[in-house]
Amino acid sequence: MKRREFIRRAAGGMGAAAWLGSGALAAKSRFLASLGMTNGAGFAEASLAEARLAALPALPRKFAANETVTIGKTGIQTSLLAMGTGTVGSGHHSHQTALGIKGLSDLLLNGYEHGLRFFDAADSYGSHPHVAEALKHVPRDKVTVLTKTWARDATTARADIERFRQELGTDYIDICLMHCLTEGDWTERYRGVMDVFEEAREKGTIRAHGCSCHSIEALRTATKSPWVQVHLVRINPVGALMDADPQTVVSVMQEMKAAGKGIVGMKILGQGAMRNRQDEALKFALGLGLLDAFTIGAENRAEQEDLIQRIGMAA
Repeated sequence: MKRREFIRRAAGGMGAAAWLGSGALAAKSRFLASLGMTNGAGFAEASLAEARLAALPALPRKFAANETVTIGKTGIQTSLLAMGTGTVGSGHHSHQTALGIKGLSDLLLNGYEHGLRFFDAADSYGSHPHVAEALKHVPRDKVTVLTKTWARDATTARADIERFRQELGTDYIDICLMHCLTEGDWTERYRGVMDVFEEAREKGTIRAHGCSCHSIEALRTATKSPWVQVHLVRINPVGALMDADPQTVVSVMQEMKAAGKGIVGMKILGQGAMRNRQDEALKFALGLGLLDAFTIGAENRAEQEDLIQRIGMAA
């Protein structure tokens, strides 16, 4: 029996839900060690990577990064993979904006040429000018623009929506989110912002609204709120930079899905924590059956095209 097939069968027998705890992973490590498969750090790491990947259930179908998806009940159709612009994004800066306006714009356009139709921006990333430059070269109605505001009062929210449209060079924003919510009572505290978003949707200046949460309390509140049309949820199999452990977050996502909410995954690679375990992270995300789309921030064309290829090869 070939080594790869042996590892696959052995790991698979340890349970498809191995990602939910460290105990199973430790058991795999001991199991591989008992087979003499830990001689050399690189070999051991490769063997464990194969075991983790094999332990995940087989995907129900083939996926493509550029396949067309619908975001919840919004009617917005776009690509499965969104092009993130906010790796380590704060203070109007990110790894992507460090490429410069032309550099990031060219990267977005390269993705567009490969069928990616989802631009993920935010005020805090400082990526609006970069997205605006890319939008000059593509039909506006062929791409989905998502952005986010830190506004916590109605006046700021109203001003942000108008400023964002100017910065992006567009009459409308497809998806506008309240960014980085942490309070469990945010739907009460920030009702004024929510009202402004609703007014903007009725006027057609935004097509859908929602939030990104950075605490499990805020995430649970968002799940119960009929106002939230689109959730941006941090999810990966190792719990890196997430609101809670993967099992807890997945259970909340299941409630979102049952309620017909749009779910866009983020932190799929744990902001680099799974940079060397991309296949595992992608298979995990695709296998959940809960994400309408997900966003990953590539930093160059090679990374972007590698992601596209890996999604297509996931099984």
